[in-house]
Amino acid sequence: MIAGPQRATILRRAVRVTLAASVGFYPLLYGAGLPVAALYGLFAPIAMGLLSVVPGSGPQRASIMLRGLPPALVLATLGTLLAVDTWAAVGGMLGIGFLLAFVAVAGPRPAGIAPGLQLFYILACFPPYAPDTLVERLAGLTAGALLLAACEILLPDPAAPSYRERLAAALDEAARAAAPGGVPPQRLRDAGSTLRLADVPPAERPAGPGRADRALEQAGRSARRLLDQLATLAEAPPAPADPETAALLGRVAELCTACARFLRTGSRPPPAGALEKAMRGFQADRVRLAAGPPGERLPVDVLRRQSRVLALAESARMVEVTVDIATHGGPTEPAAPRDLFWYADLSTPRLWARRVLGNVTFRSVLFQNAVRTALGLAAARAVAGSLDLAHGFWVLLAVLTLGRTTAGATWRAVRLAVAGNAVGALVAGALVIGLGRHTDVYAALLAPVMLAAFALGPLLGIAYAQALFTLVVATAFAQIAPVTWALSEARMIDVVTGSVIGLLCGLLAWPAGARREVHRAMAGLLRTCAPLVPVTAQALLAPPGGSRTAPQTLPGVHRLRLAEAAYAQCRAETPVDGESDRADWHAVLIAANHMLLGAQWLPRFGLRPASGATDASAAWAGGTASALVAQTDRIARLLTAERPGPAPPPPSAPDRDLPSPLSVDLEVWMTSLAQQLARIESSVTPTPGTQPPNARSG
Repeated sequence: MIAGPQRATILRRAVRVTLAASVGFYPLLYGAGLPVAALYGLFAPIAMGLLSVVPGSGPQRASIMLRGLPPALVLATLGTLLAVDTWAAVGGMLGIGFLLAFVAVAGPRPAGIAPGLQLFYILACFPPYAPDTLVERLAGLTAGALLLAACEILLPDPAAPSYRERLAAALDEAARAAAPGGVPPQRLRDAGSTLRLADVPPAERPAGPGRADRALEQAGRSARRLLDQLATLAEAPPAPADPETAALLGRVAELCTACARFLRTGSRPPPAGALEKAMRGFQADRVRLAAGPPGERLPVDVLRRQSRVLALAESARMVEVTVDIATHGGPTEPAAPRDLFWYADLSTPRLWARRVLGNVTFRSVLFQNAVRTALGLAAARAVAGSLDLAHGFWVLLAVLTLGRTTAGATWRAVRLAVAGNAVGALVAGALVIGLGRHTDVYAALLAPVMLAAFALGPLLGIAYAQALFTLVVATAFAQIAPVTWALSEARMIDVVTGSVIGLLCGLLAWPAGARREVHRAMAGLLRTCAPLVPVTAQALLAPPGGSRTAPQTLPGVHRLRLAEAAYAQCRAETPVDGESDRADWHAVLIAANHMLLGAQWLPRFGLRPASGATDASAAWAGGTASALVAQTDRIARLLTAERPGPAPPPPSAPDRDLPSPLSVDLEVWMTSLAQQLARIESSVTPTPGTQPPNARSG
């Protein structure tokens, strides 16, 4: 069921597209006598306003459409020139189809306008080869795009809160939770959920390759982690009063308030490094007390609470650094650890290169989608040209609009589209036979038919949308040239042809979509991050003169990006009938992120017990780290349908008298990891009589 606000949005969009298409079509056809320009003036708003799902408010969408106009003109020109030969048009379709689909790596706004830009090449690359009409085509396209941009500004949708505003509100909640009195844990987790990119409107998602977007996205993840840590701290059993812990929490509250104010107003941020200085002093006091006489040592439950507070303070410090980068375009102070802020000092071209090259792999769902789309469009162009189908661009339009990321979803869309087109073709044929060549009647019908099609189609589903669009096509083409019932027949044949091609591409190229890739990506992520656990333990428990170099986490950060992209697409895909994936992918991402962050912040302070770790501490840490690596490997094998082998023994309970606060920090980190991995394994372990998750999703 579509909610009321969404219905209002669909209706406003239908009015905007209908108005722009009508104002462009009628004057160009009946006033200027330019049928080709009128056709492009009609389809330009449909391409940019309906086929493209351009996110954002009215002014934002208008800006995207205006920036998309020059590429649209270039594509229409290329299509016009390459229409000289079928195979020239096919080659152009292959390259352009891939590039426009792969532009999704740049974020949701370029990805939103890309399908409409595809249509401009598709329209122009079909016979007749008529370069003499190029100026008329470009004039109509320009008029339609400008009219739609104007309608977007005059009839806008309400603006959604920006990601900066969401982040500032979440930091206000964190500040209240860190201050005396606190906030209910569920309220903190709800505040964190507002920063999940899946719950943020596409136009407001910080998903671009530049420093500001990368920093805002990392700030959101860090703020979510901070809110979850504050909620966990509030749910933990109370510990004895500890002034040092209260003081550090106060510093965290001050920093969150200052960062929220900075995001809203651009006012001066807090002094850089103040929180880290407080964290170093806090940790130094812990080590000093732990090395003192037995009677002066802090209780273990106090040390554990301090460890949790130190971890959430590190999350707040990451918010501080990322907000600084997002606002200034780079850190005002050196950002450490460099692995987590690797993008801070790179130029924009290098960041773009990283994003593009990082996705040029068959393991990237964005690359897979681009290849599938390009092959489908090129095959459709070759078939339509070889068979000399009338109005063959509808074949490509069917591939473009009905293709899905899984074969099952494509088949469902094709079934409904073919049924809808059959009904629409019958009605359109009857309309053409009944009205004959009464152009004035078609002119009167076009605008209301467009409004009904553009409003009811998205509300009622694919079948209704295809049926109603067939009527739009019939009433429009009947005004440009004499038509017969054969127009409906041609559209039916073209849509069926395009549907078959799209379905074949879906069956041959990654038919499971992201469902198979997400298993591989998550398994690779876990295998990359798991070795960080023993390396971190060794760094923490090394003798005072030992190496203090933080583990290398950059490979894990890259794997995390690929896994997040696969997970995002997997969430958007409709499950195949009778199949369900029990794996808790969000928990896998959280666990991997926990490994990456712990491996960075735990060794950073550089403090060691004066005499090094005890044999008991070292033995427990080594055994627990090995057990966690073995458990991670078992989960990865389950995800990739490999033989997992026997389950490793669970990590042993830590000694209640671990003497070193660094050992307690390590204990808290690894104990939390063990709990997370146990939950993940229970979600991916098949129940008796069922197949592993990956076997069902292949």
